[in-house]
Amino acid sequence: MGQQPSHAFAALTRRDLMLTGLAAGAAWALPASAATDANPSTSAAQGRKTMGMVKSFDGTQIFYRDWGTGPVVTFSHGWPLNSDAWDPQILFLVHQGFRCVAVDRRGHGRSEQAFAHNDMDGYADDLSAVMEALDLREATMIGHSTGGGEVARYIGRHGTARVRKAVLVAAVPPIMLKSDANPEGLPIEVFDDIRAGVAGDCSQFYKDLAIAFYGANREGAKVSQGILDQFWLWSMQAGRHNAYESVKAFSETDFTEDLKKIDVPTLVLHGEDDQIVPVKDSARKSAQLVKGAVEIYYPGAPHGLTATHQDRVNKDLLDFIRS
Repeated sequence: MGQQPSHAFAALTRRDLMLTGLAAGAAWALPASAATDANPSTSAAQGRKTMGMVKSFDGTQIFYRDWGTGPVVTFSHGWPLNSDAWDPQILFLVHQGFRCVAVDRRGHGRSEQAFAHNDMDGYADDLSAVMEALDLREATMIGHSTGGGEVARYIGRHGTARVRKAVLVAAVPPIMLKSDANPEGLPIEVFDDIRAGVAGDCSQFYKDLAIAFYGANREGAKVSQGILDQFWLWSMQAGRHNAYESVKAFSETDFTEDLKKIDVPTLVLHGEDDQIVPVKDSARKSAQLVKGAVEIYYPGAPHGLTATHQDRVNKDLLDFIRS
């Protein structure tokens, strides 16, 4: 992150507040038929829960939302956010006729703050537990930032039997850390600074980080205070231990072999002014490792492009999913 935090990610609402207010939010975002159900956490149309918990391989409870009907789209979020960061895309795709399933990573959002397995293997296995519990098939898997690594590792460990397509948005693969084999990566000191920020005054750290995350430090940038505030709100919901351990997961994990195993149509989408996950050492390299990958780059766009370039991202995702 250096002197000015410019390398990491996002997600929160105070846990008790979120849990009490969630049902109302779900009813608002669901199609009208589901929103009018007497119990807003249950879909009258499908007779299935629209949110809940799945017990993962080690007993950790993983929170998910399951909204809409139609072809399945799953969402994996960035660090240290939760699945609410995907709401602009989920709301859009639900109303385009898709079933959207979004998961809070272990230790983040409403999922249980497990002490162990805060690594990519654990994240991928948690995602697999949700996929199997809900029996999701022919899914388009979308991951932003750390979530893109989660999608790649899921495919590397569990294959594509349940996957139709994959989308990596501003994603961390192949590997962020600088080394002799990856000279364009970021030095370990960057990630040590992030860990220090999480371990120290994490509240102020997240507020500072949001500025680079959304490119608000660029001349002419138009980033609302609300967007910056939501980053802090979501981030503060992540367990501090979980957020701390996740830094190693997103920065030091090598996804090269996972990317080579992706055998479904894949979209790589990235902002060219990403100050968190520099495009030259991530998307452009990942696209070379995934056979037939489609590449889309947004000139001047930041890491948090799902918010700053919401409409364009929504359109590009819809076009790819339908193609």
